[in-house]
Amino acid sequence: MKKFISAAFSLLFVFITAQCFADGDSKVNSYQYMKKLNSVFEFVQQNYVDEVDAKILYEGALKGMMEALGDPYSVYLDSNSMRDLTDTTAGSFGGVGLYISKAKESSPEKPSYVEVSSAIEDTPGAKAGIQSGDMITAIDGKPTPEMTIDEVLSHLRGEIGTPVTVTILRGTNMKFDVRLIRDRIEVQTVKYTMLENSKIGYMRLIQFTPETANRVQDALDDFEKKGYTSLIIDLRDNPGGVITGAIDVADKFIDDGVIVSTKSRLLFENQQFTASKGKTKVSKKIPIVVLINRGSASASEILSGALKDYHLAYLIGEKSYGKGSVQQVRLLSKEDGFKLTMARYYTPSDVNIDKIGIPPDLEVKNLEKFTPEEEELYVKLLNSNVINDYVEKHPNMSEKEISAKANEIRKTYALDARLLRRLIRVQVLKNRTDVYYDLDFDLQLNEAIKLINNTKDFEKLLKGTKTLKQLQDEAKLTETETK
Repeated sequence: MKKFISAAFSLLFVFITAQCFADGDSKVNSYQYMKKLNSVFEFVQQNYVDEVDAKILYEGALKGMMEALGDPYSVYLDSNSMRDLTDTTAGSFGGVGLYISKAKESSPEKPSYVEVSSAIEDTPGAKAGIQSGDMITAIDGKPTPEMTIDEVLSHLRGEIGTPVTVTILRGTNMKFDVRLIRDRIEVQTVKYTMLENSKIGYMRLIQFTPETANRVQDALDDFEKKGYTSLIIDLRDNPGGVITGAIDVADKFIDDGVIVSTKSRLLFENQQFTASKGKTKVSKKIPIVVLINRGSASASEILSGALKDYHLAYLIGEKSYGKGSVQQVRLLSKEDGFKLTMARYYTPSDVNIDKIGIPPDLEVKNLEKFTPEEEELYVKLLNSNVINDYVEKHPNMSEKEISAKANEIRKTYALDARLLRRLIRVQVLKNRTDVYYDLDFDLQLNEAIKLINNTKDFEKLLKGTKTLKQLQDEAKLTETETK
């Protein structure tokens, strides 16, 4: 066991003790490095001023090794992280329903806050209005820059029905507390409905699992029965998930060619996933609009990128997150393991969007930036609990009553009436799971509907869009000309 632990010792200790072992040879092979690591491990364990638990050295070593890669997606998974991963894979757990990330380095100028990648549909986080891009600066009063990502997860997850308060920083100056009650987080995958008074099928893909393609087929079958003539695929705040789920969904739209390819220095990781004509379920005559935003990542970018490169869908919204790498989990024991980036994926036009993202064909933002005065008013409104208290006493408000209350609040808090209606509506509907969209607030969805209804030649519109390869080539050319 000790030899195994020693062999796993971190590159971090190599950096710290490099001077002790410097031999000037840049071609030292792996075996020699492992001997050095083993020597450091033995020396520390036998000579440190206090007795050292081998497990602490082992875990610190592996964390350091992963951190040395400089890749936020390659991480050591301790027992807590493995439990979180298992819970998510199993499909349910107790928590608040937020996908989060955290920078490893923190400084007074740039604190390492917890960033919300997306809020899971119908969870406490989503119902409280927490958004992609929000920063969690504290949890129950404890500053997050001082926490590891594992400690953050441990604080957010817990017994169902128990409260946790997160301090949110939105934008530059909007800072407010949100009290969440932990609930069972059911990992959903697809919600769908026909848009009211139309022949437009609306399909929201929440995340990709092995069941996503089957649920998408359920939606398409339902749309077919109801005579749909166009389709909106909503990938906003979809953090990804199982890549094969995205591939299987894409295969329902693409009849031939590469859906996605993976490239690596490892031969067995170089793969091409191609479409099969026999699996195509959607006619090319069906106009398709895909909604994306900065919370759309990984597998959702595979789907949106493939549909864009083949000119099968028109993208509306905001630039996607930009995660173009593939990870695999390896177990070290029943309690721990590690996640390692093994390859990068490429869209059909052969580009990688990692740290770049996918730009929409039409950029539409649901909210313009607040002025400093509006930010101050927004924070005051949220901290006042005016909306929560009113809705608690009037739980069954109609749209007319929501609008009237918004106008009343606007006299004190001069904010956009549409935003105020949204904040009230979120509270009114927070316990309902049958609400699929909000046309009053959702400018991106409205733009998609408008485009479908007003475009006479949708096929011509799609042919005029640019592939991701063309867009990246143009960006490189512009960059070169600027230099």
